[in-house]
Amino acid sequence: MRGNTIGQLFRLCSFGESHGTAIGGVVDGCPAGLQLDLGAVQGELDRRRPGSTPLGTARNEADRVEFLSGLFQTQGQARSDLRTTLGTPIGFLIPNADAKSGDYDKLKDVYRPGHADRTWEDKFGLRDHRGGGRSSARTTASVVVAGAIARQFLSAAGIQVNAYVSAVEAVKADPAKLDLATVWDNPVRCADPVAAKAMTALIEEVRAQGDSVGGVVSCIIQGTPAGLGEPVFDKLEADLAKAMLSINAAKGFQVGSGFEASVLRGSEHNKRSQGGILGGISTGETIHFDVAFKPTATIAQAQETTDRSGAKVTLEAKGRHDPCVVPRAVPIVEAMACIVLADHLLRQCSARA
Repeated sequence: MRGNTIGQLFRLCSFGESHGTAIGGVVDGCPAGLQLDLGAVQGELDRRRPGSTPLGTARNEADRVEFLSGLFQTQGQARSDLRTTLGTPIGFLIPNADAKSGDYDKLKDVYRPGHADRTWEDKFGLRDHRGGGRSSARTTASVVVAGAIARQFLSAAGIQVNAYVSAVEAVKADPAKLDLATVWDNPVRCADPVAAKAMTALIEEVRAQGDSVGGVVSCIIQGTPAGLGEPVFDKLEADLAKAMLSINAAKGFQVGSGFEASVLRGSEHNKRSQGGILGGISTGETIHFDVAFKPTATIAQAQETTDRSGAKVTLEAKGRHDPCVVPRAVPIVEAMACIVLADHLLRQCSARA
């Protein structure tokens, strides 16, 4: 496999490129008999889609998901958007309708600073220059669909997953003022309404300068039973870290006290929350982790780079790009967490006689 599949029992294999005909995936391992709300799946996809926030890219994809297999409409289901999972692979497709490949014509022989253009070409010998091809964040739409399915499986087990923007550059949410119910009421997806206004103003200022800014998405998982996680190499936080760091532009992950733990003494740290995970296994307490995202690599300023021949060139990129990725990363972080938890919940069923 070429890194296109995540999970062991609950698995997603995704496919597609940014400017291809469509993107999509296959979810395998979802138990039979789950009543799936397709409207809720589409709702989560709508939160991630291009154009979902005025602080994001101008690309405006409808992102209407079409399910191809694995679902069945049983007699007696009261709503037309309800389906029952068959226990077979759930295939789905999301058309690309608003791709403007011409914006990337001048990038065929030029490597964009901060992007995967050169490394992708070093590995495969060629690349799709249109929006980054398979390396584009466009492919995370498939993750959100799979995560939405996983979320409904987790919900039946009483597990809730909620993420929010906790920082944009130096502007941080106040932990004492978090209200998760307000996350989707502001364009920056922050749980602190006061900080959200400051974050929004900062992102708009940076966009006007033709620049970009990074930030942090935090995630809170409630209702997780004790015992999830597979030591030694599939610890719960290890799988969460791998999932989060596979998201485009993610550069850092920490659970609980994270890097702050390195400057504490044992007498101090033992009194603190461990983020809901000990020894790679969930404790039954609330799980808390943070994901750091870098500034968007493509900006509306001239940048020095090189072309295929090694010659230095000045790049003035065109296209439609987010000045800050974290608002649209929130549903992706939630989706990745749901996929990992659904996988470990199923794996836990085989841990005891």
